Formats: sequence, structure tokens, C-alpha cells
Amino acid sequence: MDRMNERPVALVTGGSRGIGRAIAVELARLGFDVAINFSGVNPNGGVTTTAAEEAACEIRNLGAACEPIRADISQREDRRRLIESVRTRFGHCDMLVNNAGVAPSQRMDILEATEESYDRVMNINLRGPYFLTQAIANWMIEQKKAHSDRVYRICSTGSISSFTSSPSRGEYCLSKAGLSMMTKLYADRLAEFGIFVFEIQAGIISTDMTAVVKGKYDKLIAEGLTPIRRWGQPQDVAKAVGAIAEGRLDFCTGQVLHVDGGFHLRRL
Repeated sequence: MDRMNERPVALVTGGSRGIGRAIAVELARLGFDVAINFSGVNPNGGVTTTAAEEAACEIRNLGAACEPIRADISQREDRRRLIESVRTRFGHCDMLVNNAGVAPSQRMDILEATEESYDRVMNINLRGPYFLTQAIANWMIEQKKAHSDRVYRICSTGSISSFTSSPSRGEYCLSKAGLSMMTKLYADRLAEFGIFVFEIQAGIISTDMTAVVKGKYDKLIAEGLTPIRRWGQPQDVAKAVGAIAEGRLDFCTGQVLHVDGGFHLRRL
């Protein structure tokens, strides 16, 4: 068996920046080869591969193989091509991390929000992961039949927005609430095959997405919005995914891990 087949392989969507990049790097440190899916669309609306190339370089410097694959997970043909690219490059996939996600292009009151924004957010944040997970899960079932000793895992990056009302970005909240139920559904369905499914509910994490509201959250965190009074970092989420990847939580399938500084606690 060659080196490529000996090492586990992870597919990380949205893996070129922020939380996704931190996850991909953490998995590489744990001995995974990594396929990084990226859209190539930067925050200014242009197309670039620079972030993916930089992430791939960082991962390769850790001794892991890395394949950046540009694909829009909201599109059926792109999902098919993404999976075929992983098959061709690595031959197998031991872990899927559904991390790709977007915020509304413009925050709008729920009484004024547009169908176009709703469709964009839901397609990328929920429809894409739902059907990518379906396809990868079926591939994992095939692999499990051939390699019964291997363990396969799926993890999705959710959000405290799944249970926290933000009327100026309702479509985002709905997409993350749907992702939470998706985790439960797949955990239930795939347990018989020894495929374990998890959700990370991320809190206020310092990324490109939250940079536009930094001032607001600096103040709220300082005032005690979260018991741990600091911003979360992408590495905080990556460490939780790493624990899942190492198999430390396999008896906890369907579990939600709150990586939110204690935001989920109900306090008086």
C-alpha cells in the first residue's frame, strides 16, 4: 500500500480562509491529507486562487498532501466534479467537513429581505452541504464495505445563529437552523454504517465575515455577552474538529459542540 492510501483523507469545504483554513491545517497536523474546496470568489466579488494556494502551501509544509479544488457546492455539477477530483487524487475520503458558508450580501430587515438573497444563502449554506453530504455518505458506505476497519466521519460548521434571532439576517439564521437538523438526520441514518456525524456551533469568531461588525461585538463581548470575554479564533473551532477527527467523540454521534465562549448558557 502506498503512502497516499495509508493516510486518511479529509475534504474541507471553504478551506482556503478563516475557519476552514484553520481546520484544514489542524487535520494536516493530525496526519490527514487534505482536499481544500474553495469558491475562488473573494470578499470584493472578484475571483482569485491566491488564498487556496497559500493554504495548500502551509499544509504541504506540514508533510501532508493537499489538493485545492475550486467548486461551487450549491451547484450539482460542481459537487459531482469536486467528489470526482477527490477520488482521482486520493482514492478515498475518510472525513467531510462542511464548512463553506456565506452571510447575506447586505443585512436587511426581515420585513424587507429579498428572495434573491434568501436563495443565495440557503443554496450555499444548506442545500449544498445537504446534497454534498448525501453523495459523500454514499461513497463512505461503499468504502466501509471494502474496508470495515476504517472509520468515517462528517462534521459541519454551524452557528449560534441557529438558535439566536437576528432579524437583519433571517436567511442566515434559517440556513444554520436547517444545518442543525441535517446533522441529526444524517447521524441517525448513518450510525448503522459506523459513520459518525457532528456539528460545531461556532460563536463570535474572528473572520472576514465578522470583520464588518467588529466594533459592535468588541463592545458586547467586553460587557459580558459571553462568559469567556474574548473573540473566538478559527483555531478554537479547528481544535474541536480535531478532537472529532481523532475519534475521541465517536460514541457521541449527532452531538453539537458549542465553540462559543459559553454564549449558549442561559444566565441570570
